[in-house]
Amino acid sequence: MARDRFTPEFDPDCGDVSLSSARHDIVIGRWQGLRELLRTTGPDWLSRGHRVRLLAQACAGSSTVETWLAAEPQSADALVLRAATETARTFNLAISAGRGVAIDQQRIDAAVLACLSAAEAYPADPTPWVSLISVARLYPSGVRRQELARWWDELHRRDPYSMEGHLQVLHYYSARWHGSHGLMYDFARDAAGVAPPGCPLPVLVQYARVEEYRYAVDTAQGRPARVGLAQHWNNDGAVSDVRRTWERWITGRPDSVVAPGELRDFHYLAHAACWADAAEVAVPLLRLLGRRATRTPWSYTGDPAQQLVRWRKEWVVRA
Repeated sequence: MARDRFTPEFDPDCGDVSLSSARHDIVIGRWQGLRELLRTTGPDWLSRGHRVRLLAQACAGSSTVETWLAAEPQSADALVLRAATETARTFNLAISAGRGVAIDQQRIDAAVLACLSAAEAYPADPTPWVSLISVARLYPSGVRRQELARWWDELHRRDPYSMEGHLQVLHYYSARWHGSHGLMYDFARDAAGVAPPGCPLPVLVQYARVEEYRYAVDTAQGRPARVGLAQHWNNDGAVSDVRRTWERWITGRPDSVVAPGELRDFHYLAHAACWADAAEVAVPLLRLLGRRATRTPWSYTGDPAQQLVRWRKEWVVRA
């Protein structure tokens, strides 16, 4: 029997070739490729959000977006990307400062103002509102409930099933930031409950389970991190959640094409299914994904490549 020479491919752009080309322009200091990419993306909010998010991460360490704005100060696309870039920079600063160290509130305020300017420049675009909700986490005490609700309403009006938007609210409500495990799970389950068939929102429950696990490990403070987590992934509730997400999301999809902006979501469900020993979900997902891989959430439970090879060998190859 031929050996299975499976090697996962961790493309940071998730197979988005046009995005990869535009990110190369950032490396050489050109902004024209960014303008063309966002122009041709148009109001495809899934692709636009994915592209803006990854472009912003690449722009955070350069002045490319500022150069674009200097050349075209009225460009709505440039303002949207600048808002996402300022959000990424502010998060990078917070990470560098370390957990529990407050960063200058004026820096957070500046990112918020950039988001609001972008929202005014491109009224139909939900992306600036996603950035706004994201950066709100960095305020030491969060933002007023009424303010967060207003921002959420603006996002929901433009893209009611925005996966990235829901994910940012889930993070905000997590114990790591300004909520609790219970509040985070309640939000995830409520969103899953109103999602139409084929919508990815049910996988928010798997994002919540990963976040709960990460929080437990991060707060162990030298104690055995996995004490009490032995059944975190495969208790009855976790297994039921995996199957419920599969039924609500995957079986309701009109096709089997995985868009670049969805790849991470698929891996969250595949990861949950593997660790829950739910082979009836894991096997078709691993087959569908093939070599296309994302490092998260696999990196939270070990080496991503080793886990993907292991699960494929254990189930897919032998099936």
